[in-house]
Amino acid sequence: MAEATDLAIIDARLVDPATGRDGRGSVLIRDRAIADIVWGAAPALGEGMRCIDGRDLVLAPGLVDLRAFLGEPGAEFRETLGSGSQAAAAGGVTTIVCRPDTDPPIDDPAIIDFIKRRARDKAVVNVLPCAALTKGILGKEITEFGLLLEAGAVAFGDGAKAVRNPQLMRRAMIYARDFDALLMNHVEDPDLRGSGVMNEGEFASRKGLPGIPKEAETVMLERDIRLARATGARYHASMISCAESAELVRRAKADGVRITCGVSINNLTLNENDVGEYRTFCKVSPPLRHEDERLAMIAALAEGVIDVVVSDHDPQDVETKRHPFAECEDGAIGLERSRRWRARHRDPAAGGAADGACRPDRAARAAVGAIGPSGGADRPVLRAAGGRRAGRSDAARSRRAPCRRQAPAEIACQELAFRRGTAGRARADDAGRRPGGL
Repeated sequence: MAEATDLAIIDARLVDPATGRDGRGSVLIRDRAIADIVWGAAPALGEGMRCIDGRDLVLAPGLVDLRAFLGEPGAEFRETLGSGSQAAAAGGVTTIVCRPDTDPPIDDPAIIDFIKRRARDKAVVNVLPCAALTKGILGKEITEFGLLLEAGAVAFGDGAKAVRNPQLMRRAMIYARDFDALLMNHVEDPDLRGSGVMNEGEFASRKGLPGIPKEAETVMLERDIRLARATGARYHASMISCAESAELVRRAKADGVRITCGVSINNLTLNENDVGEYRTFCKVSPPLRHEDERLAMIAALAEGVIDVVVSDHDPQDVETKRHPFAECEDGAIGLERSRRWRARHRDPAAGGAADGACRPDRAARAAVGAIGPSGGADRPVLRAAGGRRAGRSDAARSRRAPCRRQAPAEIACQELAFRRGTAGRARADDAGRRPGGL
């Protein structure tokens, strides 16, 4: 008789980004570990093995999120490594790169050691620290890249702050090139942004809100591309949001520049109209753009110009969000929405866009596992659109749950998560059950 942990997922769609394989197959699990992968026809099953019909499921390696704010140290009232990692697990994310703009910032090896120890004790997914590019995230002096890399940093950036000084950025790229380190910049020129709070255009004018021009993004992106070309450094534009930025990246890649870029899930699923009647939970950075820009991001992702999809998880509390739109802070939660977008967003315009979220190796060289008994990646199973709605989550969520209107791309789906070779069930939470959440 097979043990209770013996399980077979039959006739699921298997997506293996490491090999590029995508097709129907079955997964056999014994003793809480993946024992075999059978592509094609369903295999013969042993007596007593529990069977799950996978016809409406997609099984893939766990998602790697390159940009999430996890609160510790200093902002535990917004998020913690424990609550953030549980939200990530509920969203199919099994590895997180945490932002460095904490309090104090992650600009010292001792703080990286603190993050690693806390993640080991409290987190239920892998947490990798991104170190600050400048000391104190003040944009004045470069941090000690070598020491921070030895301590465990996987990349360098200033979080939600852009590096304004081009001379400092050039020196940082030269310094990083010697270590083959990755620099991740938030491409938004603070001077061009000015007092803007949403995408510049007719909609902002009708709402009486100051706009943020696309040039705030493209000017800084082009500056960084030119510096990366001149220095030969590895450069990652954390998030782009408009067609002009995608074209700049496309040309840079064609010229051999060592550049990658990401896009926020917000800019793939929402547009400026979702701001509606001054909904502050739709105030994010980069801002939600025109629908044409959203479609351009989907096309660039499908083409491979955009390398990764990030959650841009940035939870805020009531004191920073319950204000007039122009006065509230940027930010929204995103970890729990990653799985929902990935399972749903397969429309003709997107093509294979969802697969882009599985290729973080292009940017930060994060591990991407193959589907198979020897693969080391975590493996979530996602229910495709049209499945029944799941009930309350058995897993803890982010401290700042989204309200219903924040996730118009939400679908009914259920998740069966496999973390580091072990099988554990986690249901997708119904985001609409907390109308007051942020």
